[in-house]
Parts: sequence; C-alpha cells; structure tokens
Amino acid sequence: MSDWSFDELKSFDDRICEIAKGHGLNWHPIVYEVCDYFEMIGHMSYHGLPSHYSHWSYGKSFERTHQLYNAGMEGLPYELIINSNPSIAYLMRQNPMALQILIMAHCVGHSDFFKNNITFGKTQPDVILPRIRGAKRRVQEYIEDPSIGIDRVEELLDAAHSIRFQTELLGRTRVPHEVQKDEMLRRMQSVEDRKWIDHVLDRVPLEPDYDILGFIIEHGRHLDDWEKDLLTIVRTESMYFVPQIRTKMLNEGWACFWHHKILRELNLPQEYHLHFLKSHNQVVRPHLGRINPYHMGFYLFNRIEEEEGLEQCFVVRESMHDEQALRHYFDEKMCRDLDLFTFSEKQNRQGGVISVDEVADHEGWEKIKDNLIRQTGLSGIPKIAVTSIDRAGTLVLAHDYDGRELELDYADKVVKHVSTLWEGAVRMTTTLEGEEVEL
Repeated sequence: MSDWSFDELKSFDDRICEIAKGHGLNWHPIVYEVCDYFEMIGHMSYHGLPSHYSHWSYGKSFERTHQLYNAGMEGLPYELIINSNPSIAYLMRQNPMALQILIMAHCVGHSDFFKNNITFGKTQPDVILPRIRGAKRRVQEYIEDPSIGIDRVEELLDAAHSIRFQTELLGRTRVPHEVQKDEMLRRMQSVEDRKWIDHVLDRVPLEPDYDILGFIIEHGRHLDDWEKDLLTIVRTESMYFVPQIRTKMLNEGWACFWHHKILRELNLPQEYHLHFLKSHNQVVRPHLGRINPYHMGFYLFNRIEEEEGLEQCFVVRESMHDEQALRHYFDEKMCRDLDLFTFSEKQNRQGGVISVDEVADHEGWEKIKDNLIRQTGLSGIPKIAVTSIDRAGTLVLAHDYDGRELELDYADKVVKHVSTLWEGAVRMTTTLEGEEVEL
C-alpha cells in the first residue's frame, strides 16, 4: 500500500514549483497521471505518447520489458514525461512518497528544458498530442480498409521505421526540389554556359539529400496517397524525437541538477531525506562499461555552476545540445573526474579479450573525447544520403564513411526496406576494408 495521498502530492508539488520559480525556471504546466507498473511498461513501449498507432515492434518491446521486470532482471524508470503543453508525466502508484517528490522535481527540470532549449524550437508541443491521436486514427482506417489491410500497412511501417532517423534536417523545414531549382537558377544567372546549367539543374537531388524519408515522399512516383501519409506520419514523429536524442545528456543532467537542488531546499523529514539521497545516487552513479548520461550531465552542470555561476548553466540549457557541450566543456579534468577510458575487444589465441585502449591521462583524454562525441546523439547513426536516380530509375544511396564500417546484415536489410518504399531498385555504396563496395 502506498504511503502517500493525492493531497500530499499536491502540497509537495506546490512547494516544488515555488522553489523552482524562485530560481528562474520556466516550464509548461505538468499533468501527473498515476499508473501501476503494467501501465508504465505500456507507456514506455509507446515512448510515453498516449493514443499512439499500433505496430508489432511496440508489442515486442512491451513483452520483453514485462518479462524481464517480472524476472527481476530489469527495473522501470523512476519517471516518464512527454514534451507537450501541458507536459504529461507518469507516477507509479507503487513508488514511496520520497520518490514521488524526487520525480516531480525532476519533471519540472525536464519540462523547463523542453520549453527553453533551442533544439526543441520546432517540436510544436502544443499540437503533438492531437497530432498523435490523428495519426493513430488514420493508421487504423488504413488497416481496416479492405483495399489496403494490415499486411500492407505493417510492411510500409517496417520499412519506414528502418530509416526514420536518417535525417539531417533537425527541425528545419524541407525545401521542395522545384524551389531549390529556382533558387539555384537565380544564383547562376551570371553563368553563360546554358548546357552546363541545364545539366546541373537536371540532377535529382540537386545535392546529396540525407532526409531519405522526405526524399521518397517527394519523389516516389509509385506511392499512393495513403502510403505517403504513413511515411509522413513516421517522419513527423521522428523529427519530434530527434531533439531528445541530441540532448539526452544535458536534458537528464538538467533534471537531476534541479531535483537535487530543489529537494535540498524542501527541508524534507529525515526519513524522506535518506530515501531521496539513496534514489538520487542510484540515478547519477556511473555505469560499468558504458556512459550514464544522468551521471555525466549532472557532473557537467555542477561544474559549470562552480566555475562560471548558475547564470551560465541557464545559458547552456538554452543554447546547446550534447555534442556542442562536450566539444566546449570536455577537458582532461572532466575525463579524470569521471574516470573515463576506451576499450575494445581483440582476438588472440585464447579467443576474444578486452583491451583498454586509452585512459584519462595527458595523451589519452583527447582521443576519449573524440570517441565520446562520435557516439553522441545522431553521431552514432550512420549517415546515408540519396545521391541520384539513374536512368533506369534506380535510387542511389551513399554512406558517408568516417572510419566506422556498416554492419552488413543490417545494411542489406535497410537497402531492401528502402527498395520497398521506392518500389524499385536501390543500391548503396560504402567502404569495407578500405575499398568502396556496392550493396
């Protein structure tokens, strides 16, 4: 049985908000929904978005998490909050009062970050919930349409999901091909070689296009209206989530920074305070063998406050994403303080062994920094662009090789998925063992 009441939650929420406003935080109103662990797993599987369209991958995620949770092999997140206006946050009914207080303070930090960070400027939090409901309704209509059916809908969603984050737009409005042609023609008015101009303007795309879904929606001549609508649904939702991918460290760090600061000012009863310290330390502790964004972000904001003042923390919260923050603030001291190192698996006569490659010393920290940035945000996702459509109508893709090779099994499957969307042949070039190859 829970040790809290709704009146107590409301009372602590009021006190949390008063302290947060006193420090200058400015967030969307937050609506808290109380749920049990089973409902929380469902919210997690659908990325927290209520009324999301159905897809087998979400059911798979639900079953996996449910089984691991029941087996005691995996826990559930303390909180889940949606970037919307009002923000929607979920509180698990089983949580003790001290943890609910921490979660509410944490959610205030998240909502403030959503509202003020420039990376989220195009996410349209005011309309995301009705947009998601409308998408679910249309997807269901296509499933129930006898001329379409669930198999065709599922096949298209499978393909669209495989390239949903192959994008470089990052919130910018896509410029249609014809508008690009007009702008390029205007810039080339002084060029006298008309044949060269016509040759340049006949290219599709005019320059490498990393927004693969957007390109297929615009140029896929064989797509029906319902297919374009489904692809637009996936692309629009993906663009909504891109800022969260790009700011995972700063977003979680900001929320931890403020739940820690607010709860210290709440003057909690002793039994609550001890529980708070335990829960907080579990959240921000370093993880063995991988980066904990809560730990790194919490460290970063505390260091900025110590060295540059709280005002600079607000500047970083407003103007940076993770990669920018790491490039600006990551130094040898941070590397040492966090005790970071890089490792890899190497083969010898006895089999695979783990080898430490770089440690946090004068020579190694810069390589650790570069390695960390290459795994941050969208940098961990291969960059692939549409480069042309050949005379036979084949869609030509090119992988931007940066020293990291593609996993061929995945790459082959992605090419097949893109072929499904293009409804024609697709080929992709990449680099393997120093040689350019075609998939």
